Amino acid sequence: MPTILREQGFRVVIYPNDHLSSHVHVFKGSGEVRIELGDEESDPSLMSVTGQISDKDVAKALYLVNENQAKLLAKWREIHE
Repeated sequence: MPTILREQGFRVVIYPNDHLSSHVHVFKGSGEVRIELGDEESDPSLMSVTGQISDKDVAKALYLVNENQAKLLAKWREIHE
């Protein structure tokens, strides 16, 4: 599982054998947030939250993905297309 980005205690992962829609898994501590990446015309959106992670960290994960959307989307396409 390739880690694409590490920042502020978060680890952003794209699984090579994962399914559409384009999304990332963001880990912090024992929590995981799945975030759909959107595209050039739409912002990332929350898919699911599992494990122990605060609402504040969920919001930070979504912000982190939003700030790095273009990079993450390019990496998703590189891995899956």
